[in-house]
Amino acid sequence: MALASTLARCMSSKNTQYDIVHHPYTLSSMATAEAAHVPGDRLAKTLLLEDENGYVAAVIPSNHHLHMAALCEQTGRKLVLAHEDEIREVFKDCDLGAIPPVAMAYGMQTYVDDSLMKHPDVYFEAGDHQELVHMSMDQFSKLMSDAEPGHFSRRMM
Repeated sequence: MALASTLARCMSSKNTQYDIVHHPYTLSSMATAEAAHVPGDRLAKTLLLEDENGYVAAVIPSNHHLHMAALCEQTGRKLVLAHEDEIREVFKDCDLGAIPPVAMAYGMQTYVDDSLMKHPDVYFEAGDHQELVHMSMDQFSKLMSDAEPGHFSRRMM
């Protein structure tokens, strides 16, 4: 699979420079980081959350857990993780579990954890389980300019 079409359009519209990193098929973000030989704190993991007002996305490092209470406090919403069927419906051009962080391109508010933004570069899912997008933090910051920053994750032990 090539880049998810929505992701490709978003990156093209912002003239984003990036590389593609191919890796063996994986089903979890930590397995992806290992297979692609990238640090877990530089691999962005995107989580879809919802409440009665709709969906939001939280982008955190793959070696972190979401601190739901902190995100709910930041957003003023009572969010829960979305169900698998809903993720498939929202991210139609992506494989389940391989959603890119540009959820604003899919029409939803996106929050990005500040711990992800302190590195010189970042990796994230391209829409399938065998390719990652790699870019400098400057390019990622430009791509994610519509996302709200915050601190709502904790490093896994």
